Order: sequence, then C-alpha cells, then structure tokens
Amino acid sequence: MGGNKFNSAERCRFLLIHVVTVPDSLVFFRGQFRYLKEQGVQIHAVSSPGEMVTEMGIREDIPIHGIEMAREIDLFKDLRALGKLFTLFRLLKPDIVHAHFPKGGLLGVIAARLARVPIVIYNMHGLRFVTVKGFKRQLLKSSESLSCHLAHRVLAVSNTVRQQAVNYGICEEERISVLALGSINGVDAVGNFNPQRMPSAIRQEFRGRYQIPREAILVGFVGRIVRDKGIAELESAWQLLKNRFPNLFLLLVGPVEGHDPVPPMVLDSLKNEPRVRFVGSVTETAPFYAAMDILVLPTHREGFPITPLEAAAMELPVVATTVDGCVEAVANGVTGFLVPPRDSQALAAAIERLVLDPKLRQQMGLAGRQRVLRDFRPETLWQAQYQHYRELIGAGGQGPD
Repeated sequence: MGGNKFNSAERCRFLLIHVVTVPDSLVFFRGQFRYLKEQGVQIHAVSSPGEMVTEMGIREDIPIHGIEMAREIDLFKDLRALGKLFTLFRLLKPDIVHAHFPKGGLLGVIAARLARVPIVIYNMHGLRFVTVKGFKRQLLKSSESLSCHLAHRVLAVSNTVRQQAVNYGICEEERISVLALGSINGVDAVGNFNPQRMPSAIRQEFRGRYQIPREAILVGFVGRIVRDKGIAELESAWQLLKNRFPNLFLLLVGPVEGHDPVPPMVLDSLKNEPRVRFVGSVTETAPFYAAMDILVLPTHREGFPITPLEAAAMELPVVATTVDGCVEAVANGVTGFLVPPRDSQALAAAIERLVLDPKLRQQMGLAGRQRVLRDFRPETLWQAQYQHYRELIGAGGQGPD
C-alpha cells in the first residue's frame, strides 16, 4: 500500500471489500455503502448468492460477488469458499477486507491474510457460543478466537460484546473497539422509521390485513423464529396473559427457521392460537411497527439487536432481556423494560404492566424515539466507520501480527 493516502483536507481513496455470510445481512449496510462511495471509497461486497444480492447491488450501486458460504460447518464447502475468496482478493487487490459474522468472518479473514491484504478487520456481531454447550461451544469459541487473532483490528457492535470477548480471552483489549455508541448501522429515525411520515391509515390497513381489531392491544415480535430468540418463553408468557386480556393479540414477523428450531410443541401451540398471527419474512418492517403497541424481544443472546431501536424510533415501548446488546438497545425503565432471559413470568409481568398503562406506553415510546434520534443516527456510525478506515490507512494499516 505504501505511505499515507490522504491528508486532513482530502478524501481517503481506497478499495474496500465487505464479506458477509448470507445475502440478508447486506441490509445492515443500507445507506452506508453509498455514503462511503461519496467519500471516494471504492467498495465491493461478497455474500452467498440470493435475491438480496441483486437488490442491494442496485440500491447501493456497488458490485456484489456471489460466493456460496455455508452457515454451519461443511469442510468441503468451506474450503471451496476459501479458495474463491482468496482468488477474488488476489484479483482485486483491496486495501481493506472487512469481514462479518462467524463464518463469513473466519473465511474472509483467513483468505485476506493468505492474499496479503494490508488491512484485515473482523467485525464481531455477537458471541454465538454463549448459548451452546459441549464440543460445538468450544468449536465456535475457537473460531471467534482465530478470527480475532488473524485480523489486524476487531470491531464489536456493542460495548457488552466487546467486554465479553475480552473476558473470555478471545481478543486482547487493545485490539477490539466499538464505533460511536454501537450497532452496525444505526437506525434511520428521520426517514424510514418515522411515524410522522407513515400514511395515517397504515395502522388500520395492516391490522385489517391480519384480522386484528382496531381496539386490540397488539404485542409484536420481529426477527427469526428460532429457539435462541426466546420464542418458547414468549409462548409461555402468552399463556399467562391471553385469558386475562381478551383484547390482546400477538404478531410474529419473521421466518420460521430450521436452524436452531423452536420446539414443535411450542410452534404448534402458537399456530393454533386464534389471536396469534404469523407474518413470515418481510422486506419493510416499519408498517408492522405502526400496527403494534408493544415490541417484545425475549432473546437468549444478542450482539446489538436492531429491532428494539427500530421500534423505539416508531415510538413503541420495548420489552427485552438483560443480555449483551439488549442492555444497550433498551434504557430500562425509560424506553422499555428489561427482564431476565428464559423467565416467562417476568416477561409476562412486564408486558402486563404496559398493557394496563397506555400513558406509560406513550411516555416510553416518545423517550425511545428521542434516544434513537440523539444516539443512533446512521450518519454518526457511517462517519465513525469512515474515520476508522482513514486512521488505519494513515497508520500504514497493519496492527499486531
């Protein structure tokens, strides 16, 4: 790379490649790629093939390379993906490779080091091994440790994840940092997640679409329908609340996944409830938040969950758990409530408190929106990310090897 590519009055021009495992993850960078391009950065991205690859490539006006990466361990597929990543990096000769998530992160970091990329960043979005036991736990932990060891710099999406990585001995404290106040891309509370910009009839339109009465109190969940998201605890909490509040409805927005599946009895119980609605995958979540009164996220683990910030931007109170990331996404007692993970009774009690107190719901919703506007604007994260790249390039790139 050689020398300093910019001075304080110039834009920093370099070639950056982002690597993610699955195409759906590209949505986390909405707007960020375009912003960096405006600063003079040349950007490519790599992901497993999928519809989102084409959509994001057009939206952000960047080339996205489709390389199949299995989410789970598959030695043959992993070696093939590693070879393709290495070939791509040797061809494009990037200044920076920024790799994300456990599988995309590990393969991206290894391939980048083999290709002698000057700056390699691993972005830690959470610690999956904390809810896993046995050999798989050790394997996942070792994978995280290797990604951190091979990367020149490590970024964590939240301060709690950063501290956990240090505490577990996965990464040295001086090599891992958090940009701004955390998250990967902030939340667009001015544009996309702005209740004032939503059509006035959207709430009733979406409620009507799913046969939810106008006067109902609607509790919503947005995310993957998997065990780690606390769906079993949500079902138990629903059983405690449904007879007490006949006007209470539950809306589940997101795909039911076979990876880390919800116990079949739990899923069947929810699907057979007359006041529970399953929506499936959606591309735009804002209209669903507009239809809700409360958002719940009873998750067992997180890095920095984005749905509580999106819901807060839409003036919804949030009930989440006291796990990494959530404790930074929700201001307990101010923008919502935090309850212990795997505690369905505490979850039900927090939901009940909000159901019974519409003024508290409004108060917390307004406080949440103000907090997102103050602390989690996308532009703040974009600027911090760009400055981080500039500093690495200005320092000659390489950190400890």
